[in-house]
Amino acid sequence: MKILGIGNAIVDVLCKVDDDFLKNNSLTKSTMKLVDENEFKSLLKNLKIEETVSGGSVANSIVGLSQLGDDVGFIGKISDDILGSKYEDGLKKERVKYFYSKKKESTPTGTCLILITPDSERTMVTFLGTAGKINENDIDINAVKKSEILFLEGYLWDEGEPKKAFEKAIKFSNKVAMSLSDLFCVQRHKNNFLELVKNKLDITFANEKEIISLIDGKKVEDIIEFSKEIKKLIVVTRGEKGALAVNGDEVIECPAKKNLKIVDLTGAGDLFAGGFLHSLINGKNIKECLFKGTEMSSQIIQVIGARLK
Repeated sequence: MKILGIGNAIVDVLCKVDDDFLKNNSLTKSTMKLVDENEFKSLLKNLKIEETVSGGSVANSIVGLSQLGDDVGFIGKISDDILGSKYEDGLKKERVKYFYSKKKESTPTGTCLILITPDSERTMVTFLGTAGKINENDIDINAVKKSEILFLEGYLWDEGEPKKAFEKAIKFSNKVAMSLSDLFCVQRHKNNFLELVKNKLDITFANEKEIISLIDGKKVEDIIEFSKEIKKLIVVTRGEKGALAVNGDEVIECPAKKNLKIVDLTGAGDLFAGGFLHSLINGKNIKECLFKGTEMSSQIIQVIGARLK
């Protein structure tokens, strides 16, 4: 297996809203907020659902890799309920090997409300459900050992059980990549993330705001200096400024694609990571990896949702 992802197994529920909806519900645009089941249901009851799909950040990247023809797998915790079955079927349909045997859990399968505003930005409200309770017993060690790269998401890095699950997976991995996921996520787990980026990860994916917050930097030059210092591969997306990678002493840049008809930014970072990793495991150089990531993310932002059809 080329890449094994471990992440939140979340069913995405896509809805279109206006800016007032975010304001009235005290939501910060373009971020992810964790809520309990009751708050989730009360938000959902006033909305029209456009689409539901098996999601989660790393799962989106893994499906993108599968669509590009790579042999990939995923570990994520679901419950044996309607959404759990829907989630599993969604991955199998995309030819992703799913290394998890679902059973009836006390908490339901996780769900993420993706609110798309007219400017195509997406704001996420997540009820993690059982996804956030992944523990070390859920990790298939053989699957980890047999994959070339283990790909993790920052969203899942919480104290306690998920942290132990990640540590176990990292211990048996050949190479580790991780996405920092979200600015609030970085702020919540700053010390843990810094330790991971410096000492445990081979590849880190982040957008400019996330990595600058992590290193207490101010500008892109600070990111470059930090990356050169730790001698790891750091890949940074910069919106309309394109993307850059720092690999050892080498800094490689890639421009953003122009004149796109952007309809929804959901999955842009996920598909960027998927495209980058696809090129990497198929022997391409870093510049080609950046171009493939940029190509994939520019395709996904021109459709609704985080799946290329």
